[in-house]
Amino acid sequence: MTQEEVLATLTNTGALLHGHFELRSGLHSADFFQCANLLRFPKHAEKLCRELAGKLPAAIAKEAVTVISPALGGIIVGYEVARTLEKKSIFAEKQNGELVLRRFGILPDEPVIVAEDVVTRGGRVQETIDIVKSNGGKVLAVLTLVDRSNGAAKFGNIPHYSLLKMSPVTWEKQDCPLCARGSKAIHPGS
Repeated sequence: MTQEEVLATLTNTGALLHGHFELRSGLHSADFFQCANLLRFPKHAEKLCRELAGKLPAAIAKEAVTVISPALGGIIVGYEVARTLEKKSIFAEKQNGELVLRRFGILPDEPVIVAEDVVTRGGRVQETIDIVKSNGGKVLAVLTLVDRSNGAAKFGNIPHYSLLKMSPVTWEKQDCPLCARGSKAIHPGS
């Protein structure tokens, strides 16, 4: 799929919203990806996640044992990627305000792929990488449907593959022109 086809699918499913938003990173933007709107359509979710899994080099796809995702937005992405690759699917979740591996375990040196719906600065993905490492696993790659950083989000030497790379305009809250005009940012959930 081309970037234009991916963007069209996200737009047509209502996953790309326009307005005034506060992102999880704290930045403000006039555009917001609510991938839950895409993921409510299983055929679209399966197609895009299959395409995403296809971005992995064959050696990484073969070596991986597990796909892990941060809850909540990444769970379906991780599941669909794992299904395509015929791997195990697990997720990290919030407990007492912190992302943890609660229901599952990771074996020492277990080769893992991190899958997420959207990355802006990469905080949630990095938390997931840290969880894998602290449990003895080895992260082979990061997969995201949308890379809002247009490649700027880095995870050390871990390769990052995405279906859509773009950099919608974002502002720090104090610099947001929408706030300056009196608009109030909403946080539609991620």
